[in-house]
Amino acid sequence: MTADLGIIDGVVMLVLIATSIAIGVWSSRKNRDVESYLVGGRSLPWWAILGSIVATETSTATVLSIPGVGFGETGMRWLQIAFGYIVGRFIVVRFLLPLYFRGRLLTAYQVLDKRFGGLTKTAASLLFLVTRNMGDGLRLFLAGVIVHSLLGLSFSLSVILMGAVTIVYTFFGGLRSVIWNDCIQFVIYMLGGGAAVVIILNQIPGGWEQLMDFASDTDRLRVLEPTFNLSKPYNIWAGMIGGAVLTIGTHGTDHMMVQRYLSARSERDAGRAVVLSSFVVLFQFALFLFIGVQLACFYSLEGHVAPEKPDQVFAHFIVNYFPHNTGLIGLMLAAILAAAMSTLSSSLSASASAVLNDFYVPNCRTPPSDRQQLKLSKWLTLGFGLLQIAIGIFAVSLAETVVNNALTIAGFSAGLLLGVFSLGVLVPRAGQASALAGLLVGLVVLSVVKFVLKNEAGASPVAWPWLALIGSSATFVTGLVVSVMFPRKETIE
Repeated sequence: MTADLGIIDGVVMLVLIATSIAIGVWSSRKNRDVESYLVGGRSLPWWAILGSIVATETSTATVLSIPGVGFGETGMRWLQIAFGYIVGRFIVVRFLLPLYFRGRLLTAYQVLDKRFGGLTKTAASLLFLVTRNMGDGLRLFLAGVIVHSLLGLSFSLSVILMGAVTIVYTFFGGLRSVIWNDCIQFVIYMLGGGAAVVIILNQIPGGWEQLMDFASDTDRLRVLEPTFNLSKPYNIWAGMIGGAVLTIGTHGTDHMMVQRYLSARSERDAGRAVVLSSFVVLFQFALFLFIGVQLACFYSLEGHVAPEKPDQVFAHFIVNYFPHNTGLIGLMLAAILAAAMSTLSSSLSASASAVLNDFYVPNCRTPPSDRQQLKLSKWLTLGFGLLQIAIGIFAVSLAETVVNNALTIAGFSAGLLLGVFSLGVLVPRAGQASALAGLLVGLVVLSVVKFVLKNEAGASPVAWPWLALIGSSATFVTGLVVSVMFPRKETIE
């Protein structure tokens, strides 16, 4: 399927690309030192950080796959995960956010250096770098598949196009450019979602009444599922507990998010952005899930045949049923590109910051000048961008199951890092041996649960929302046991 782009649609897409690059060039004027480049001079407003947080955690998968969830039998029950996100972010603000504002830190893992030692910081930062770049390279591949199918461009060109535009505005503008672009990209894909709701509704003959009757008859509007089932992801237990632990890991220990908090004017501003972002995310997921419910109603009508895979349904509707050459197809394609670029740009900036501050500067005999650090940060941004483009292009030779498993492994880091941070906060006697042993055992336990244990259907008996809890618990408990056997001798300040 290929979108029939008209002149207006093409102009809408080009405006997005030109605007992104222009913001990068404009932001570069204020990047006089490495702190300005990597944490925006610690002067960005909370509402911009909020928009960036939401856009960063929204990938192309959210824009296209979440409607696929709503289209299927799950319907709106996916929102139970988002309820857990709200709880988790309150915990992040209460217990983890203060750690990052006790000094002028540039990465999340410098906290671990102060608490456990350099080896733990290095291990955590390396875990972040490997999983983040592998995961986002594969997400770029998935976005490239969509752009390739919608625009008819070659797959490699689709990946290179998205990667190149993102590299340019991140290279020049640093985190300030990333955050302002994220805000604009958030507005674009939300406008696209709102337009889709109206367009789909107008193509259902009975309108709102028919849609509500269908949703009621198929039970797609029900949000709460109280039944506990460890192998099922969409129930209130998996949502509230698993979702909360997952978001504590992703938003409390992942440097891609922590970097945004460090760009705020104060801890209070950062906390406000984190908490309010959870409610915006809830609304965002509700919007795209509702689009899925609408699509289920539309494709249930006689004469409408949906694709076999649910996550292709929204793209199929855009190509075949959106009004042509009105700018609306261009808006939706811009929304898809925006979602992909917002995640990629954040990954590039955070990876450059981690390498510079966790590996390069601490190992220099003579501290590099601020000018040298700024220059290296830019080239690291370029390097990670090219690496993710290469991963995205290479992934086309992998089987779909390999890609999905690699993305699962990339998600392991949230639970493992949460376990280490929890160990540092809650167990004063835990030292570096405890932290490293916890990370190793946590990784093994997660790998066994996900890839070794199988139920009768050949799938893992544990649903994905529980993985972060299992990983963090295994890491924490192992570290606690080791701390009893080998307590740290030095005192904690």
